[in-house]
Amino acid sequence: MIKYVVFDFDGTLVDSKAVFISVFNQLAEKHQFNKMEPGNIEYLRQLTITERCKYLQLPLYKLPLLTVDLLNRYQQSLAEVILLAGIKNLIEALRNSGYAIAIVSSNSEKNIRQFLQQNQITEIDAVYSARNIFGKDRVIKKFLKTYRLSPDQIIYVGDEVRDIVACKKIGVKVIWVSWGYDIQALAEKETPDFTAHSPDDILIILKSVNPAENLFLHPETPFLA
Repeated sequence: MIKYVVFDFDGTLVDSKAVFISVFNQLAEKHQFNKMEPGNIEYLRQLTITERCKYLQLPLYKLPLLTVDLLNRYQQSLAEVILLAGIKNLIEALRNSGYAIAIVSSNSEKNIRQFLQQNQITEIDAVYSARNIFGKDRVIKKFLKTYRLSPDQIIYVGDEVRDIVACKKIGVKVIWVSWGYDIQALAEKETPDFTAHSPDDILIILKSVNPAENLFLHPETPFLA
């Protein structure tokens, strides 16, 4: 039975695409790799991370060092990050239905908590940061161990192929959302357990996984708040 719904942050809960592109292009100018331009954004969405780095002439081994600078610059533009439509209601509905909620993201815990505070979102129980963009599975395992949960007691919600891959490694069910960065054709190759095209779809999926009468905190609460 699912007890925790664990979300990715960027692209799943918030629209930060414009901020990321701006910050990335600042770093591209500083380190002399190719910029993200309006004409190549859709093409880049069709590529894997490795292929994107090659196209942008960004050596993959430089990503960890660049990420620190990128997230610091991101923090300076946090006011421009937008909570996606329907997400506030989704979080409230999940809480009212008895689910605990966490975030596991490649963004920094500091940035995420500051955003939550600025937007008066108080329903999040835990925030974990995966500093290695390919290391999200290890952070989810740490989360499971800390909260003494088994993989079948959480479901992960994310918008990228690497979210699906990370969850498959550790036996966690994953909902891929279509409103984020990666396109559906890429996601389908990794066979996510579920696909959501709107926040309401997440509620419907959870209702199918956890019948309302089995919710662990508030079984009397209607699932769709």
